[in-house]
Amino acid sequence: MANEMLCTLVTPSASLLDEPVTYASVPLWDGLMGFLPGRAPILARVGLGELTLRFPDSKKGGGGTRSYYIEDGFVQMADNRLRILADKAIPAEEITRADAEAELRAAANNAKAGARARAKLQILDRGSGSI
Repeated sequence: MANEMLCTLVTPSASLLDEPVTYASVPLWDGLMGFLPGRAPILARVGLGELTLRFPDSKKGGGGTRSYYIEDGFVQMADNRLRILADKAIPAEEITRADAEAELRAAANNAKAGARARAKLQILDRGSGSI
């Protein structure tokens, strides 16, 4: 267990993971942070992005890696235990390209609608439009 730490990934609706890992790359609000076993204690705010976990080799074979999309929350490292409390967490294998592209299109449409509204407000602020 010297080269491992226990990692827990929890959302408000589910406990997704409670297993030993050898490394974790966590998206924080200000960038990615890597965690290794034995790290000094820290508490940080989770941003959004890919959580990457490396698992130790086991009697069943190589450990491998697993990824999740996580969003918002907190991460705590203490006593060789990494706790990730996320508002949202989706295993990578559950993410589809079609859904991600549709979400991207919807975000682009919202940004455009926001730009339209801002332009109209600027016109009103300058007094060129009717109230």
